[in-house]
Amino acid sequence: MFETFREIRWDYLFDFELAADSLPFLLEGLQVTMIIALFSMFFALILGMVIGIARMSKYAVLHLPARLYISFMRGTPLLVFIFILYYGLPVIGIEFDSAVVAAIVGVSLNFAAYNAEVVRSAILSVPKGQWEAAATLQMDYFQTLRRIIIPQATRIALPPTFNIFMDVVKGTSLASVITVQELLYSSRLVAGRTFDSMTMYITAALIYWLVCIVIGYFQDRLEIRYNRYLTN
Repeated sequence: MFETFREIRWDYLFDFELAADSLPFLLEGLQVTMIIALFSMFFALILGMVIGIARMSKYAVLHLPARLYISFMRGTPLLVFIFILYYGLPVIGIEFDSAVVAAIVGVSLNFAAYNAEVVRSAILSVPKGQWEAAATLQMDYFQTLRRIIIPQATRIALPPTFNIFMDVVKGTSLASVITVQELLYSSRLVAGRTFDSMTMYITAALIYWLVCIVIGYFQDRLEIRYNRYLTN
């Protein structure tokens, strides 16, 4: 085992000069990554809230399609779904304007299922007495959701929602397989030109990590802000 470690070329592990020289090019790819991630998370949150509420409905026409959607999206790989959208749909005459749009649609629809489950669990975790109190004030279902339930459920949903956002950021790397020049694709281009895959992929990993650290910071700030909605 020690002989194996001695044979490793540690001087080839990371080239700081190459990483520094390639950083501007990688940051251009990061811009595309964040565009896809932000738009995807925005649409996934909206769609996830609608599906999550439908999942809780007592009407079969609402909760059955919602359950089927969630089951399908959670049970199929995101990469396969992106392939279906970008390479499969054109066969039947449906084509996206660009690979970026296809990536946003694919990531949004996939992660909406996970957001739907977060929404559902957060709403169910609000004490039933809150619903009963709203009923005594003659609030209808949607007024109760907007004024009473959602403000309390938001605080509960923040940690898993931000975890999903981190997964969305990392999931955008799959867009590289449909030629979207995001962060991973950019690092692959440099690696192919310089034959130093280790340096470029480590650099890309560090950039993803830093982005997730920033997201975690905003998560902490929002949790502090919404603490006032917690019930004793």
